[in-house]
Amino acid sequence: MARVPRWTPDPDRFPRFALLRAPSPLHHLPRLSAAIGHEVDVWIKREDLLPLAFGGNKLRNLEFLVGAALQAGADTLVTSGRRWSNHARLTAAAGAVAGLPVHVVLSGPPTDPPGPGVRMDRLLGATVHQAVTDDRLEREQLVDQVVSALEASGRRPYVIDVGGSGVTGVVGQVLAAQELLDDTKAYDLEIDVVVLPSATGGTQAGLLAGLAAAGSSVAVRGVTVARPGVELRPRIEAGLAAFAQASGLPAVPAAAIHLDDEALGPGYGSPTRAAEEATHLLATTEGILLDPIYTAKGLAGLVAMVGRGELDGRRIVFWHSGGGPGLFEPLDDLPAG
Repeated sequence: MARVPRWTPDPDRFPRFALLRAPSPLHHLPRLSAAIGHEVDVWIKREDLLPLAFGGNKLRNLEFLVGAALQAGADTLVTSGRRWSNHARLTAAAGAVAGLPVHVVLSGPPTDPPGPGVRMDRLLGATVHQAVTDDRLEREQLVDQVVSALEASGRRPYVIDVGGSGVTGVVGQVLAAQELLDDTKAYDLEIDVVVLPSATGGTQAGLLAGLAAAGSSVAVRGVTVARPGVELRPRIEAGLAAFAQASGLPAVPAAAIHLDDEALGPGYGSPTRAAEEATHLLATTEGILLDPIYTAKGLAGLVAMVGRGELDGRRIVFWHSGGGPGLFEPLDDLPAG
C-alpha cells in the first residue's frame, strides 16, 4: 500500500539517534465510544507503548534531541521537570541507550521514601537533583548550578528544556503525525480529529505541522493540562513558526490551533474529579490506564467536547501520550464535587 506524502528531516540539520523500534499501535475503542454516545467513533494512538521505560511520546522528541547533543559533542544530558515527569524519565532512558550520563533536576519537595518517578530516574542511571520546593524559579536556578558544576569538572553538558519541546523536539512529533496517517491508510480509515493533552505545546505543534505537510484536513484539538490556552497558544504559534523556518515548509495558520480549558482544573499536577471519572471509564470499558494529571485530563476534555455536541458523528483519535507511572505518585487530594 502506498505511503502518505511526507516531509523528511535533513540529517545535517536534525540528526537522529534511533530510540523507536516500531510504530506505536492505533487501536479502536468500541466500548468507550458506545459509553460516551453522540455517535462518535473513538480510536487511540498508544504512545504509552513505545519501547523504553514505560513508554511515552517524548521518546519521539528525544530521538532528535539526543542526536543534536551528540552532534554538538556533548557528553552529558541535563533536563528538568516535576518529580513525576514523563520527559525526565524518558531522558534518563534515552541517555542510557546512548551511553550519555543524565542529570535530572526535579521540583520538590522531596518525599520520604522517594516517589516512583525519582526511583525510576535513578534506576535508569540518572543523577537526580531535587529542589526544596515546587517553585519553578528555584528549579531553574538549580539547573544552572548543575550545569556550572558539570562544566567546572570538565564535562560538556547539553541542556534539554522542560518537555523537550523546542523546534528540535517538534520534529519528532511531525513524524508521529505522518505515522498516524500511515496507520489510517493501513486500516482504510478516515479520521476527523485528533484530541490530545497539551502542556508545553510541542506535541500539538508537531502534529499540526506534520498533518499540514501531508496535506491532511484532520483537525487537532488540544486539551490544556498545565496552563490555560491564552498562555499556551503563543508557545504553539512560536513552535510552528520556528519549525516552518527550519524546515522550509509553509507555516500552519494560527486559526488551526484549537485549545480547550474545560479539564484544566486548578492547574498542572492537580487531579480533578472529571479526570478521575475519565480514567475509570477508559479502564472499565477498554482495560487501558491513564495517568491522573495529564492523559486523564486529556480524555476528560474529549468527553466534555462530546457531551457538548462538538464532535457528533466524528471519528476521533485520542493521543495517549504516556505517563502511566504517575498513577503511583502521591498527589494532592481530589477537590470535592
